[in-house]
Amino acid sequence: MTAPMLNRREAFAGALAALWVVPVVAHAQAATAVPAWTPKALSTDEARTLAAACERIMPATDTPGAGAVGVPRFIDRAMADWCEPAEAEGLRAGLASLDAQARAQFKAPFAALTGERQDALLRAAEAEGKAARQPHWFPALRELVTVGYFTSEPGATKALRYDPVPGDYRGCVPLKEIGRAWAT
Repeated sequence: MTAPMLNRREAFAGALAALWVVPVVAHAQAATAVPAWTPKALSTDEARTLAAACERIMPATDTPGAGAVGVPRFIDRAMADWCEPAEAEGLRAGLASLDAQARAQFKAPFAALTGERQDALLRAAEAEGKAARQPHWFPALRELVTVGYFTSEPGATKALRYDPVPGDYRGCVPLKEIGRAWAT
């Protein structure tokens, strides 16, 4: 027995439904996904929010994004082992605020939002940080994302030009070729 043939309208409606369902399911999975590492300083929900924010601050292009190089884990370790307790608490409070704003405005956790909505919330946090008269969590987060990304091996070798040995090494060069030496 053969299956009934679809007409063009049914096929088009099915294709549109698939285009709508795939992003919705992907965002729902991202919101419930457990981080690939065990957070030391953050809760699982805070780690999800951090991972989503890091990926929007340093997204994947022709080079890997922040999530692919382990920036969220780097920040979590920095918060646990390196940051002053007040700094770590400020970052945690900022992540909680970001997630609370997402839930209030869009009725979903920050990690489950579309990229455009995440960007809008991050731009608002950035503007708030620029206007603040005291230390704000967003500039600290952006700095940690940048440091974590560019000190990772992919960030240093794929995003930046990397030359392990700059210039030619020529030993035993006659002093006549060099001239006077420089002092600094």
